[in-house]
Parts: sequence; C-alpha cells; structure tokens
Amino acid sequence: MFARRHQFTAVLLGAIALVATACSSSSQPDAAKTTTTTAPPSADIAQTTIRANGLTFNALAAGPPTGRLVILLHGFPQSSYEWRNQLPVLARAGYHAVAPDQRGYSPGARPTNDVDYAIANMVADTIAIADHFHAKTFDLIGHDWGAGVAWATAIAHPNRLKTLTAVSVPHPAAYAKASENPNGEQHNKKGYIDTFVAPGAANTLANAGFLRAAFGTSATDADIAEFMKVLGTPAAMNAALAWYRANDLRNGLGATAPPVTVPTLFVYGTADCCLGRDAADLTKNYVTGPYTYEVLEGVSHWIPEQAALRLNALILRFLTKY
Repeated sequence: MFARRHQFTAVLLGAIALVATACSSSSQPDAAKTTTTTAPPSADIAQTTIRANGLTFNALAAGPPTGRLVILLHGFPQSSYEWRNQLPVLARAGYHAVAPDQRGYSPGARPTNDVDYAIANMVADTIAIADHFHAKTFDLIGHDWGAGVAWATAIAHPNRLKTLTAVSVPHPAAYAKASENPNGEQHNKKGYIDTFVAPGAANTLANAGFLRAAFGTSATDADIAEFMKVLGTPAAMNAALAWYRANDLRNGLGATAPPVTVPTLFVYGTADCCLGRDAADLTKNYVTGPYTYEVLEGVSHWIPEQAALRLNALILRFLTKY
C-alpha cells in the first residue's frame, strides 16, 4: 500500500512540475515589461466578510463604499490575495473594489459535495455578493477559474454587468471549439486536469512546495505564505479542486454557451501554460458586444502578478469607457 501511494505521489508531483514550469516561464525579451509584487498588500486594502447566498465569504476590499462596484474573482491555486496589485489602483480611481475568497476557499463557504461546485453556483454567489452591496449593476473581473465564473455570469445576467474583464481564460465556447482539434494547442494543454482530479490530489498538493512550483518567479515566499493561509489544508485544497471535478473541462464544457453581449475586455499572455492561443483568438466569435482583445507577448498565466502595471492600465482604460 505504501509503495503504491509513494508511486502515485511521485507521478502526481512530476506532472505538476511539468505544468508549473510552463506556467511560470516567460520569454526573455518581455521580462523587462513585467512586474512581480514583493511587498504585502497595501494598507488601503481592508479585510471583511460578506454574507451572501447563504454562505459567508472572506474578502478584501478597497475604495469608497459609494464608488462604482468592481468585483474581482480569483483563480486556482490562489485567493483574493491574487488581486493585491489591482485593488489599491481601482480604489485610487474611485471604484469600490471587492475580491472575495470564492466558494470552497472561504471556510464559511465550503460545501462538502462536489455538485455544489457546479459553475452555476459560483455565478449565483457573484450575483448575491453584488446584491449584498445593493449594486443593481457592477463591473466584473476574473482570472483563471474566476474568469470562467465571470464569463458565465455575463451570459446568465447581462443586465447586471456594466463590463466584463476576463484574464487568461477565453469564452467557454471558444475553449471547447479549440479543444476539438486533436492537434491544436488547446487540446494539448489540458493534461494538467487529469492531475487535479486524481484521487488523493488534495493531500498531495496542500503544501507550499506545490504552490512554489506552480508560481515560479511570479510569487515571493511571502506571497506563497498568504496563499497557504487559504489552501494549506487538505480540506481547503479538496474544495478548491472540486471546481475541476464538478466542471470537467476535458469533455466539451461550455460548447453551447451563447455569446456575451456586454462590453468585454479579454487579456491573454502568450506564455500561458494551460490556455492556448487558438482558443484565445476564437473568443472574438463569441462576443457580440463591444470587444477589446489584448495580447501580452511572453507573459505567463499569472498576468495579475507578472504584468500588474500593464493589466492595471488596461483595466482602468477599459472601465472609463463605460
């Protein structure tokens, strides 16, 4: 039994190392244009809790409560801390920026059944958070899984969004379409999902070593420590991985998703380990509202950290249009 467990762990960590190396890399010519935060979050950022959709979410907030609401949704394996570089910038521009630790990441919002992590439930969480702040309309920004939730929210509740900003992750139908090509880039970049849905993955990945491998130079030791506060137990990691088990990206999830009609900004990095340029380029076919597509050459999956200054400028310029 021990030998089989040891073998599984070795295979799992080996797969993670391969994916993480690609995720954390960037091409040298673009390196001077990227920035990685080494300082703790700004003193302007406040910790808070939000009661919404029958759950309690930990969150970071910045900016005047009377300002235009911007909700920022993090990805895996991260937390609201992912947005440490964006929250103060939005606050200084007069926005009320709120980044929750999403379902599974907040201890008070951690159901034990995988079915509770279907994407529709996170959409309901997002709308409920906006309702908590009495916002009839709001701006939504998401990265990684947070972008997946943001796309789904824009599709299901277009009347609630002023704008959508998706970082790294394309429209779900574009992702599904690109994945159909067995020789395509997106199809060949989905292998990591097998690792995340494997039995026992949570016990193996709930450690700083996994996070360090995943982020590479895009996170400092202090950053890793912050993410460990949220994901450092098997229970928390298992809840985060439930997103992958409940929403199987390997089998055409999102193929029938309709176009997005709200003003949309999509930011993609060409050195992304998990999202292909083919899917990114196809996204224009699935947005019928005003659409802005920004490609960051040589930037990895971790755009909010690695290219913070550039992303911030793009977001502010986009939001001021609407």
